[in-house]
Amino acid sequence: MAFQEQKITTGKYLFRFLKFLLTPGSVGRLKSLLTTRPEDETSMIDFLERHASERPDAIALKFEEQKISWGELNAKANQMAHYYRSRGVKYGDRVALNLENRPELLFAVAGCLKLGAIAGMINTGQTNEALAHSLRLIEPSLIVVGSECLDNMQSVVDILEDQHADKLLYVADGGHGGPPSLYQDLMPLIADQPVDNIVPDQPLTLGTPTYYIFTSGTTGLPKASITTNMKIFRAGLQFGVNVMSLKPTDTYYCALPLYHSNALVVGFGSSLCSGATLALRRKFSASQFWEDCIKYEATAAIYIGELLRYLLAQPERESDKAHNVTRVLGNGLRPDIWMQFKNRFGISRVHEFYGASEGNTGFVNIFNFDKTVGWSPQFGKAWNVVGYDVDADEPIRGDDERMKSLAVGESGLLIMRINDQNPFDGYTDAQASEKKILRDVFEKGDAWFNSGDLVILQKHGHIQFGDRIGDTFRWQGENVATTEVESVIMKWPEIEDAVVYGVTVPGRDGRCGMLYLTQKEAGQIDLNGLAAHMRENLPAYAVPRFIRVGKKVDVTGTFKFQKTKLKNAAYKVDEVDDELFLLARDADGVEAMTAEVQAKVDDGEARL
Repeated sequence: MAFQEQKITTGKYLFRFLKFLLTPGSVGRLKSLLTTRPEDETSMIDFLERHASERPDAIALKFEEQKISWGELNAKANQMAHYYRSRGVKYGDRVALNLENRPELLFAVAGCLKLGAIAGMINTGQTNEALAHSLRLIEPSLIVVGSECLDNMQSVVDILEDQHADKLLYVADGGHGGPPSLYQDLMPLIADQPVDNIVPDQPLTLGTPTYYIFTSGTTGLPKASITTNMKIFRAGLQFGVNVMSLKPTDTYYCALPLYHSNALVVGFGSSLCSGATLALRRKFSASQFWEDCIKYEATAAIYIGELLRYLLAQPERESDKAHNVTRVLGNGLRPDIWMQFKNRFGISRVHEFYGASEGNTGFVNIFNFDKTVGWSPQFGKAWNVVGYDVDADEPIRGDDERMKSLAVGESGLLIMRINDQNPFDGYTDAQASEKKILRDVFEKGDAWFNSGDLVILQKHGHIQFGDRIGDTFRWQGENVATTEVESVIMKWPEIEDAVVYGVTVPGRDGRCGMLYLTQKEAGQIDLNGLAAHMRENLPAYAVPRFIRVGKKVDVTGTFKFQKTKLKNAAYKVDEVDDELFLLARDADGVEAMTAEVQAKVDDGEARL
């Protein structure tokens, strides 16, 4: 049976809202979400220890052929915490974690939570300056590194030897030998540590910081956004229990990296709040996704939009509907493939949500309407949508210097009120945090978080995602800061100027990176050498896939690059007089962009 699109209407909204209110426990949970305060003395560790006490043999994690119970997870977390404490780690200290998805990473994370220490979640794709910068922001007391990430760490070996030689801990992976020089082997070190619940140096509260999760922000190198117990609690209770209806009998499949909020805050948080099993995959595989769901007996899954597009691009196979997954939750699903995804894979509930790692309010499609990022209560009080001047790249203020709320159907900037109920935890960098705050918006003295996103205001407290503002664009679930990419490219000696921007590609979520460059000497650019340089110094998602070799970069009177024309022309061969090239993801080098090559890109045949 084919699913029909469910549009937002007043009748359906009222019916589904009433049905939600009548669901046992939903009102109490909603009250908790709206009334909890940062000073409340509770934490996510309470959930872990409760599951371990009441259901010690129930399965908490599934990974490859392993099944780890709640009792075992809690015991390993305690051993980690006791070892951390033996090394001097205390409440508020930071531990840097650089491992791919596997149980040991969650042992290490939960060990931090036990002490009130902060887990600094290193992006496992980072190398060189980005990795060095992340370590500087974390200021770690200890650094836990999986053997699979040793090569990346080697790119900053001078910093490790100089500043962190006594902090390095190694976690072996299958097929790897012992720890290299400088590192101590962590798992044998914790083996003799106590398994009993550890008491932190001071009481844990909902306001206790738990994670540093790195986000590109709007400019420059990655920023460390601060996640608290409150943010995990709200995500787990609302998204996991209220929205996804997860129960201890469910298995929640996650192939997203745990260094991202989707997996760590929403995925693991939902498992903690609901008691559902979390099934982990090391890295996403489009060909194995549904086979994994069958193997792990998954009933729910978490996604980013690009992941679902990859699934649709796979050849049809029996496993497409041979699984038991009935609902998925995530963000970035394009409206144009929404119904195609539901019908091909038999998914009755797509719970799109909206939230930023550093944001203080979230939206979720709790009522199962289609093509919306969802609903958030208290429109006008907790959040608003205001006019935005895209050309000036700033919110619109009237003659009275105040902003104006928009009406249903209008597109504008999403902002979120900052107050005691919805605090803005910000970044480790106070100046970067202040830049995200809009003040005196509707009245003197008020403060609002600038989401950096344009949205369309829908009926009954719903919104639809529009686009990211400014220079930052989103590709493959990652924020790409163009200034950071440009700074790497400008180190290539043959380049005079480099402008990076995102361009739309048919059927792809977000914007794909494109580079406009000028040469110091005409005809002297080694594009394949440049491609190798970018790949060596940038994460794969940040490497521009299209290259335009021009003659002059247009700038404004304040020397800002004028990107609008470049974005509009994109890689269209019939609109660009300059040389155009494609750097496909798996290609050895660039190839000239022709009408035939452009057609392959537009039809989805070229891998970006």
